[in-house]
Amino acid sequence: MITPGSKKTKMIAGFAMIVAVLVAFIAISSQRHCSAEGKGSDYESIELFTDVMAIVKKSYVEEVDTKKLIYGAINGMLSSLDPHSSFMPPDTYKEMKIDTKGAFGGLGIEISIKDSILTVISPIEDTPAFKAGIKAGDQILKIDEKFTKDLNINDAVKRMRGLKGSKVTLTIMREGFDKPKEFQLTRDIIQVKSVRSSLMEGGYGYVRIAQFQEKTDEDLGKALKVLKEQNKGELKGLVLDMRNDPGGLLDQAVRVADHFVPDGQLIVYTEGREKDSKMQFTAKKGGKEPTYPIVVLINGGSASASEIVAGALQDHKRAIVMGTQSFGKGSVQTIIPLSDDSGLRLTTARYFTPKGRSIQAKGITPDIVVERVELPKESANKKDGMHLREKDLENHFESEGKSGASGDVKDVKDIKKEEKKDEKKEEKKDEKTQRLEENLKNDYQAMRALDLLKGWELIKSMGNGK
Repeated sequence: MITPGSKKTKMIAGFAMIVAVLVAFIAISSQRHCSAEGKGSDYESIELFTDVMAIVKKSYVEEVDTKKLIYGAINGMLSSLDPHSSFMPPDTYKEMKIDTKGAFGGLGIEISIKDSILTVISPIEDTPAFKAGIKAGDQILKIDEKFTKDLNINDAVKRMRGLKGSKVTLTIMREGFDKPKEFQLTRDIIQVKSVRSSLMEGGYGYVRIAQFQEKTDEDLGKALKVLKEQNKGELKGLVLDMRNDPGGLLDQAVRVADHFVPDGQLIVYTEGREKDSKMQFTAKKGGKEPTYPIVVLINGGSASASEIVAGALQDHKRAIVMGTQSFGKGSVQTIIPLSDDSGLRLTTARYFTPKGRSIQAKGITPDIVVERVELPKESANKKDGMHLREKDLENHFESEGKSGASGDVKDVKDIKKEEKKDEKKEEKKDEKTQRLEENLKNDYQAMRALDLLKGWELIKSMGNGK
C-alpha cells in the first residue's frame, strides 16, 4: 500500500505537474502563433492595397486624386458584403439625412440590388416614378445611356437625383415584357406624406403607411384620432395598408406596432456580432388602440420596417395579414458618421419577429393570399345607374311624411338642404383624400380586406346570439 507521503507518490505528482506546464505552454504558443498569423495576413493585405494605389498613382494614364481612389476602394469593399452596406460621400450622406425627413429631389423610387441587377423595391406614392407606372420588381437596366450593371446603389441614386423639371430615362425590364421598355420621367421635389387615412363604409378605418419617417408614429396617432371623430366613436375595425412600403426607420416601426401590441409584449429583436447590435423592443404601457379587428395589407414591395410591423401583429394574432409575399429585407443597417462628413451604412444585425422568424430573403407570408386584380374604374354613380330603383318606375309616388312627423322621415326640402351641405363638405375635402377614397373603391385587395372585417363582425355577432 502506498501512503500519500511516499517517495513514489511525490515522483508521480512531479511528473503530472511537468506535463500540465508543457500543455499550457503549447496552448499559449499556438494561440500566439494564430494571432500573429491573423495580423500578418491583415498587414499583407494592407501592404498589397498600398502597393496597388502607388502603382495607379504613378503609372495610370491620367493623374488620379487620392481621395477618389480611397472612396472607390471603400465602396468596392462594402458592396462586396451585401446589397445594403455602402459608403456615402459627404453629399450623399447629407441627402440621406434629408430623405428620412420626407423631402428630397428625384424620382421617388426605393431600389436594391437583387441577383446582381438594380431592382425596384417599390415606387413611392404620388411621385414621378409612381405616376409613370414604375412597379415593384422592375429591373432597371439603364439610367439614361448608362448601364446599371456596374453601378452600386449610391451611384444609381445619384444618377436618378437632379433638379426639378429635368428629365431622366429609365430602361426597364419587367415580367411580361418581350423586351426592355423605356420610361421617361421628369424629376420633382419628392415630399412624401407618410400616413394617409380614410373612413370606409360601416365605420371601418383605412390607414395607408407609405414610408417610415421621423414623424410616422405621430402622423398615425393623428390619423386614427381623425377617423374616430369622423365615425363619431370607436372604429369597428382597421385596414392597415403597407403595400409598396419600402420601410425606413426601425424606431418608427416599433412605435407604430406599439399602438396595437399588448403591454410588455415583444415587437422585434435583433442579433449581430457586436454587443450593441443585440437588442429587444417591447410594447410600452398606455396609448393602445381598442382591440378591434385589423387586416394588414402587404405585397412584394413591402420591406424592412413594414415587415417588422406585419410580423409583430401576425405573431401576436393581433391582425390577419392579407395580400402577397413581402420583399424579405430582414437586416438592420447602422449609419456611422465619419470624420470628413461622409458616412457608412453597414449591415450590423438581423431582425426577428417575436416568434423568432427571420425575414431575411424570406419575407412575411400572408395568412390569406389575395393577388392584385385590376378592377374597371367605374364610379359608384355609374354602377348604381345599372340598377332600377322604386323612384325609376313610372307613376311611382313620393313619401308623404313631413318634417317632425317621424324621427326617420324628413321633408323633401330638408333632404335637399342636407344634400347641399354634404356637397359643400365634399368640396372642402383634400384633393388627395378624395383621390384615395376613389382609388379604394377600385382596389380589389382593400375591398377584400373590408369584406373580411365585415364578416368578422358578423360571425362575432352570431356567436353572441344576437
